[in-house]
Amino acid sequence: MAGSLDEAYELNKKKSSVICGGFCWLRLQNRTIQTLIDLSGLGLEKIEETKEQFEIGCMATLRSLETHEGLNRWAGGAFADSVRHIVGTQFRNCATVGGSIYGRFGFSDVLTLFLALDAQVKLYKAGVMPLRDFLDRKEDGDILVSVLVRKGQARISYESMRNEAVDFPVLTAAVCERGDKTTVSIGARPARAAAVTVENGYFAENVADRKAAAEKLIESLRFGTNMRASAQYRKYLAGVLLMRCLDRIDRERSLERKGGNETWN
Repeated sequence: MAGSLDEAYELNKKKSSVICGGFCWLRLQNRTIQTLIDLSGLGLEKIEETKEQFEIGCMATLRSLETHEGLNRWAGGAFADSVRHIVGTQFRNCATVGGSIYGRFGFSDVLTLFLALDAQVKLYKAGVMPLRDFLDRKEDGDILVSVLVRKGQARISYESMRNEAVDFPVLTAAVCERGDKTTVSIGARPARAAAVTVENGYFAENVADRKAAAEKLIESLRFGTNMRASAQYRKYLAGVLLMRCLDRIDRERSLERKGGNETWN
């Protein structure tokens, strides 16, 4: 167990070293590991809330995203929606946010959501950077310390499609409407999630025009085929899930106009 981030960073310089999160995804790797670096004693499992942002420690579990009252109240339950179908409660009590983000997995539900939220990551050496930039960054042994989510008024929704209840997703989608921008994130393509940001007026309130705009946006993304679905089916699903996300945000907007809001359970 590492006694400090500095010690963990030095140990992680060796190619045969691996920083372990919840030990859930290591089995997917085909490599020889000589040193496992455990960060669980460094207090990085916390989710801290300030007036400006949420800071989610790299050792925070997916279960903590599901149950954190502040996160889900702000996001309208989107965090709970994004993880509730991941295997089972026992698994979500082990799998970590840091492992899910650092692994850059194509099937990652939480990566899809964090991209839509325009999240940032805090690295031990490189400091704070946009999640989008981190995903394109070459792995260099730096340590992902936390994920930062800016607060403020936002309308957020998340949808996914699975062939079986607890299987990997066939496709994921998240939408965040904030200020004059709307960010759409589509994941499990089966490549990792990709985000597109448009002006708020891009998606019209008229359903037919909104659907046409959604289809146009989907055309800008690439989809692939694997054992779970074909590229053509994924492209079709992307339109369906995106429309569901947009419809949910539209309902939330209507409730706000009437003086109410959707509740998170």
